[in-house]
Amino acid sequence: MCSNNYDLINKRSYLVPSHVAIIMDGNGRWATKQGKLRIFGHRAGVKSVRKAVKFAIKHKLSVLTLYAFSSENWRRPVQEVIDLMELFIWALDNEVKSLHKYNVNLRVIGDIEQFNNCIQKRIHYAQKLTQHNKGLVLNIAANYSGRWDIVQGTKKIAKQVQKGLLNPDHITEEILSIYLCTQELPPVDLVIRTGGEHRVSNFLLWQIAYAEFWFTDILWPDFNELIFQDALHSFMKRERRYGGNSQEIISKLFVKRGDFC
Repeated sequence: MCSNNYDLINKRSYLVPSHVAIIMDGNGRWATKQGKLRIFGHRAGVKSVRKAVKFAIKHKLSVLTLYAFSSENWRRPVQEVIDLMELFIWALDNEVKSLHKYNVNLRVIGDIEQFNNCIQKRIHYAQKLTQHNKGLVLNIAANYSGRWDIVQGTKKIAKQVQKGLLNPDHITEEILSIYLCTQELPPVDLVIRTGGEHRVSNFLLWQIAYAEFWFTDILWPDFNELIFQDALHSFMKRERRYGGNSQEIISKLFVKRGDFC
């Protein structure tokens, strides 16, 4: 039997989210509060990533996108950046086999050419190993910027126009979406941000145009399945109109998704 909370899936809630994106904020502050170096917070944050992925798999989300390292994060102290890169390598080496076992399709989105060869090789290996998996699509946004994503997509379209392969008059929102890092994936339904800040921080600017937002003061290392569940419950109570009429949206979007248990 499902709990009363799960009975919220009805014609007012339309759908459980297909694509959830999380801004994982608060690792450094979590460590500082404990009198430890910031890297301890980042290491603790890896455990929360595991919990989030496990929850997404259990509840059959289609896509989970995690903001791991923004292009602005290079401005952090040199030692912290070095520690983050070492942690990234460790995670790629130690987590990818488990992800593959659970049928997760791992993708790293962002300007990965800015990473050293060691990291790039691990990224390519992880993506190749899991590319045919049909379960959860897990996007790790690393050296990512929403503005960069739109610019690089625009450059790719410009090259197609230059080669005579695309008529400028035929460029639509759908065409541009194809050239973004998320490509054929659905737009974001729900953005979760931990750490108490209320901003998007240059994350998936195009993809979150109609997303719902859920903010929490919880620092990322303290994030767990129950908090993720609270975010989804909040999402399921909301009416998503996309600028239209509620009943019209219901008739177009509502499909049976089965028990969310």
